[in-house]
Amino acid sequence: MKFFKSPPVILALVTLAAYGFLVPFTGFYWDDWPFAWIAKFQGPYEFIPGFMQFRPFLGPIFYVTTSLIPPQPIYWQIFALIIRFAMGLALWWSFGKIFPAKKQLALVASLLLIVFPGYSQHWVALTHINQELIPFIFYVLSFGFTFQALRSEKKLKYTALAILFQILGIFPTEYFFPLESLRFLLLFFFFADGNLIKRFVTTFKAWRLYLLIWISNAAWLFYYYKFGPYDSYEASTFETLGISNLLIELLDTIWKACFYIWIQIFTLLAKSITAPTSLLAIGLILVSFFVFTRLLPLLNSEDEDKTFSIYLIVTGFISILLGRIPSLAAGLPLRLQTGYDRFMVSMLIGAILFAIGVIELFIRNRKIKSYVYIALIALGIGQQFYTGNIFRRDWAKQKEFYWQITSRIPALTPNTVLLAYQLPTEYEPDLSYTGPINWMYAPDFSLGDDLPYALIFTEKRIGGSTLPALTPDSPIRFKYRTTAFNGSASQAVVIYMPVNGCLRVLDPTRGDADIYAKEPDALTQAIPLSNPNLIIANPKIPAAPTFLNEQAPVNWCAYFTKAELAYQLKEYQKTVYLFDEATALGYKPEDLNEWLIYIEALARTDEIDSAREKSLALLNQDSRMKRGVCVVWKNLEAQNVNAAQFQAPLGCNQ
Repeated sequence: MKFFKSPPVILALVTLAAYGFLVPFTGFYWDDWPFAWIAKFQGPYEFIPGFMQFRPFLGPIFYVTTSLIPPQPIYWQIFALIIRFAMGLALWWSFGKIFPAKKQLALVASLLLIVFPGYSQHWVALTHINQELIPFIFYVLSFGFTFQALRSEKKLKYTALAILFQILGIFPTEYFFPLESLRFLLLFFFFADGNLIKRFVTTFKAWRLYLLIWISNAAWLFYYYKFGPYDSYEASTFETLGISNLLIELLDTIWKACFYIWIQIFTLLAKSITAPTSLLAIGLILVSFFVFTRLLPLLNSEDEDKTFSIYLIVTGFISILLGRIPSLAAGLPLRLQTGYDRFMVSMLIGAILFAIGVIELFIRNRKIKSYVYIALIALGIGQQFYTGNIFRRDWAKQKEFYWQITSRIPALTPNTVLLAYQLPTEYEPDLSYTGPINWMYAPDFSLGDDLPYALIFTEKRIGGSTLPALTPDSPIRFKYRTTAFNGSASQAVVIYMPVNGCLRVLDPTRGDADIYAKEPDALTQAIPLSNPNLIIANPKIPAAPTFLNEQAPVNWCAYFTKAELAYQLKEYQKTVYLFDEATALGYKPEDLNEWLIYIEALARTDEIDSAREKSLALLNQDSRMKRGVCVVWKNLEAQNVNAAQFQAPLGCNQ
């Protein structure tokens, strides 16, 4: 039992409890896909020039990690566990150097860091490990070496290490620019003797080397944003925000970082308290609380110290406010449980110090205090598990898309753009999907070539530089780090995948503009551009989502996508056969519109009575299907299929 009570083992157990269960069921998200595609097809070195216009010192980090880890989701999710554990270990070691008499609180702080509930982006592993978490570890180690230098005879050695890790932490990303102020505050507390002026002077002397690095980083950022090649977020000013908006944003930050994040799980669970995910999260919280009350005999020997508690509160509060500056200056919101809560990474040490300070100040009973800490850790474990299930569902939906699109589109004419209004996933914008699309349809891509394919969301892009207009010959161009896509709306295939339903290729000759007339204009106005003839139905090597390392499931959508492809090729008998086989196996659609090509295929194979019966059954099942059913029969009539006599009984002449 003693082994399980050692701090590194406890840190590992908490990491596994919060994140380990879902590792096999999570994948790539958001910018993971462009980065994974670059690593696979352009090579790790391409990250060096690829980041020159964004954050040039991040390129070497990506180069090292992608050289070591293959671009497969499972490896990066395992690496995320290791990095999360390393974060906790780094903070535990550093806080042990900063507060050597508060070893148990150092362990508490590191555990709260591992499960920190204000940061939900753990699962976007390839992106955030490199962009934030590795630099964060460097910065935390820098703090530890600073205080080890103050307490050691080898001052020069440890100061050099502290400065080295400071450089490695502050230059790759502007997120941690405000974090240097925390070092000053920690040093000010360390030099507790003398009046304020003497303490300030002593602190400044100890801090001046780090200040020089900080100033050099500030000069670099100013030059890079104003005069260099930086091409990302536009920095705003507080005057642009306005005093009232600035005050609202700061109050919102204080509320979220100081208080709400620690109880956020209750709000999340209340939305779906009886859902399996919620029940599992509740169970994990209770089990974690029970287990760690036995593994964490906290606060047995540390003396109460109100001054220390107030110091933690003040330090944490200031650190939170300063940590909000980079994202606030860029005009970016702080929204929890979204990609925007990545900005919490610059505030999380401050939030942890503030929480510990409040608990130490106001809870005097040692046993209750210990249980409060364990409760916060358990709640954090539960919230990260709850959040992980959101990413798990997103990955499952992504996999459905990859399987279905390669079934429906076995290959694609080069330089084709896939237009979609949106796709039913939460974390992947269109340029993220462009990575796996090229992975599947251009497995022989060579460094130096233009991208042969793109996926564009019309919802977001119409009227912008990427997609000026939904008109023929409208250029579709964008950069993809060191490569680019140069295409045209004249060479497009429009796809549609509802939340509940299968992926389909929309065809203007089939009447899809009328069938989907109630959908947003950004979808329906793109349908006339769709050219299914760009699909290569029988390639020598069909496209496949090789990055999944899984077999496609056999379900309704597996049959439907093949049936729609057969319909496009005018293989109507095969279309009918595939629908009948799917039905015989007990599969059925979630979206009734998927029956429409079956009705038309029946009519075109001289089973017009069966087509009529299926139409009536569909209308009886849902009267809202009248539009789609009537479009099918009018198309049949226009193409000289004996269909006119059936339209009146179906109500299509009304």
